[in-house]
Amino acid sequence: MVHLKGVKSRFQDANLSQQGQRGSAGQQLAEQIIFLITTGQLHPGKQMPSVRALAQRAKVHHNTVSEAYQDLVSRGWLARRPGSRLVVGVREAQRNPRLTLDELINETILRAKEMGYSLKALTACVRERLAAQPPDHVLIVEQELGLRNIIQREVREQLGLPVVGCSLEEFTQDPALTVGAQVFAPQHVIAELKSLVPRERPVIAVTYSAADEHVRLVQKLKEPSIVAVVSVSQSLLKTARGLFAPAIGRRHTFQEYLAREGDIDLRGADLAFCDSLVIRAVKGRRKIRYRLVAPDCLEHLATAAGPAAMR
Repeated sequence: MVHLKGVKSRFQDANLSQQGQRGSAGQQLAEQIIFLITTGQLHPGKQMPSVRALAQRAKVHHNTVSEAYQDLVSRGWLARRPGSRLVVGVREAQRNPRLTLDELINETILRAKEMGYSLKALTACVRERLAAQPPDHVLIVEQELGLRNIIQREVREQLGLPVVGCSLEEFTQDPALTVGAQVFAPQHVIAELKSLVPRERPVIAVTYSAADEHVRLVQKLKEPSIVAVVSVSQSLLKTARGLFAPAIGRRHTFQEYLAREGDIDLRGADLAFCDSLVIRAVKGRRKIRYRLVAPDCLEHLATAAGPAAMR
């Protein structure tokens, strides 16, 4: 059973829903569980705690947990299995029990991290395939433009390869987008992409960075402070609200900014967390960069991209 340490440590105040943050306590809990899933801390198929068990650990009302669970089931992040509790959803098509060797290799590449396999061990299996047809660019498939642009920036900086992006609709309508591309996409859309990409070059799943260090920085603030988050992404701001809510409490003030064009003056904030696109445009006393894509995920992508990727 999943212990949900991340959720437990971030829910220490039973009055969370009254802290003045936008969104209910149930919504904030749901966003934190999604964060644990997308950062690889909760894996598909893992059993979730019961409503009462999680409520006791997180020190929230059981109705808060029930609301969060219902929301996550409706959005496909959690699934119900007959005779068992909720599990983390496997947001992929049902796997064929009679996989060919090539199909098994593809599945292993996609799931290497979540199943605990070493990428070095897999390299020997896929080296010949990657060397024969190395990609000449990375294609980011992400629905929200803000998130897509952040991922593009971080991949370009790390790999040194040309990077382009598109929405899921654009990808499905134009199969030619896969030509010469290493596709990089969130886990929850991979099922829709698998049949459209070459078997020799399966989709690499995006894993987002944990933010434990960022939360600890807020917890270490000794005086009442203004904590700001600025990003080009609405989704990232929504996640930040739920993530920082327990650390903010009633002691600090939380501010969020959806970045547009031009400089952003945050010199009035004591601590400002910025995404990779806006960090240079923000003026502040203490700016902290939040790198969206997990470092080991970028290493995975570099391995798949082969010799063309910058080391």
